Amino acid sequence: MNADGVNESSGEQHTDTRELLPTATGPRTRAAVRELVRPYRGLAVGGFAVMIAATAVGLLVQPLLGRIVDLVADQRPAGDLTLPVVLLVLVALAHGGTTSLGLTLVSRLGETVLAQLRERFVEKALRLPLEQVEKAGAGDLTARVTRDVSVVGEAVRSALPELARSLLAILLTLGAMAALDWRFLLAALLAVPVQASTARWYVRHAVPLYAEQRVATGAQQQQLLDTIAGAGTVRAFRIEEQHTARVTRRSTTAVELKMRGIRLVLDFYNRLHVAEYTGLAAVLVTGFYLVRADSVSIGTATAAALYFHSLFGPVNSALVLLDDAQSATASLARLVGVADEPTPEPARARGAAEPSRSGTQPDGTVTVIGIDHAYVPGQHVLQNVDLTLRAGEKVALVGPSGAGKTTLAKLIAGVHRPTSGSVHLTGTAGRGGDGDGLPVALVTQETHVFAGPLADDLRLARADATDDELRTALTDVEALDWVQALPDGLYTVVGDGGHRLTSAQVQQLALARLMLADPPVAVLDEATAEAGSTGARLLEKAASRAVEGRTALVVAHRLTQAATADRIVVMEGGRIVESGTHDELSAGSGPYASLWQAWSGTRSAR
Repeated sequence: MNADGVNESSGEQHTDTRELLPTATGPRTRAAVRELVRPYRGLAVGGFAVMIAATAVGLLVQPLLGRIVDLVADQRPAGDLTLPVVLLVLVALAHGGTTSLGLTLVSRLGETVLAQLRERFVEKALRLPLEQVEKAGAGDLTARVTRDVSVVGEAVRSALPELARSLLAILLTLGAMAALDWRFLLAALLAVPVQASTARWYVRHAVPLYAEQRVATGAQQQQLLDTIAGAGTVRAFRIEEQHTARVTRRSTTAVELKMRGIRLVLDFYNRLHVAEYTGLAAVLVTGFYLVRADSVSIGTATAAALYFHSLFGPVNSALVLLDDAQSATASLARLVGVADEPTPEPARARGAAEPSRSGTQPDGTVTVIGIDHAYVPGQHVLQNVDLTLRAGEKVALVGPSGAGKTTLAKLIAGVHRPTSGSVHLTGTAGRGGDGDGLPVALVTQETHVFAGPLADDLRLARADATDDELRTALTDVEALDWVQALPDGLYTVVGDGGHRLTSAQVQQLALARLMLADPPVAVLDEATAEAGSTGARLLEKAASRAVEGRTALVVAHRLTQAATADRIVVMEGGRIVESGTHDELSAGSGPYASLWQAWSGTRSAR
């Protein structure tokens, strides 16, 4: 795997064998919805009560129309039509008002519950262990954050209110038909077996299909992200066709699944039409025989036919909404699966970095004991690593690419858990703010600037920091001058759509956040690598100021950083092969001496 995330030999296999983020089971998804709705029971009861009233009022239309038919059939005076017509107008107004209120209440319930679910999802997503996200791939998480949230949101805004209204209309209309004559109800129920078998057939095919579509969409987005992120490497190795083929293959899979879904919906509609014609024919035939036998009037038979015809919309809507419901359920299960993830324990309380106040080690001491680590089972990146960072000691970690330096740094920072062995920290809290900060802060070369005022970006490290404290931190990392020169100083908008910062400035902000967080232990993983030669000295000076007075592990990008460290640890092949001061190691004949001679020779040649 190269730095751009492109693996020419195994990229396809790696994507196919990802460990996707969890998806909740059906029972757990329903239980989660009940938990979210429980605090809003009053709103739910009120909303559905108003919907029932609205539907009941609407059912008065058919009997009034039937009354008008009877008046005309009996050749009654035109004045007799006034009352039923006026009642029809009043029913229409009452039905419209109550329906609007009911839909508003149900929509408010849905939006409130969705907001709670989104907040839980985002909170847990931000706290997912990095190794879990890496195994799943960014595409899986991106698809859930974008597509799945959108699908559930759309269902809540449109499908949920419409489904509630349709189900109520179906139940009350069937009751009204029974009130006219029980035989009309029996005739209408002839359509139910066809509709029920259609619903079962659809659900049986739709549930796995939509779940498969979600996975395919995630894989498609992951492939796009991998290809775009590694675009430079792709072009350098001239493997554009391979990556285009991969994107095409995954896009084709997603399109084929979408087309299968469309064909499924078309078949679903065809079966529903058969049910409609069956039921309507049965009601009309029943009405004909009942009128001929003088069991009911023509108006009553008309009302029964109108009742059944009015069921077309609600029944079709309810069954068609199965399409949205199945899609939303699949998306909801993926959101609940992440929202249900247990909150990871802080680094200071888990096996990756266990704090301890026992023994005689002073606060800020880091002890690595017998660590082994493998990202893929059987392929060890670290093997039997033992290391102690004494309190206040600055240790530089050097070695060739692939030696395991970054992995060891992330294990000490608590980003990953070791496969075996442990990391112990003495001292459980940072010294900034109220003393509840994490004991280890990690600064890498991949630093992000969030969109918004620069001051807010800095306060991510300590929310209660004053402007003066922000300026002090910026001064310590040699950044105050250029910050004050910005259009709005500390409150200049940076990030996407804002003022663009250079790579060196971005790293200075990261180091300033480190100063504000003020942890006892700092890990710098090539934190000055992005500066280039022009900004190297400035950033190295800023990094040195940032780690003063704290235990520091510095993954050295330049050997000048190692030369100023209290101790140097050399790694090769996932093991520590040398440890000592710069003078001791450079005077010897080991790997560091060779690295230093090569480094010095290169710089002299310049």
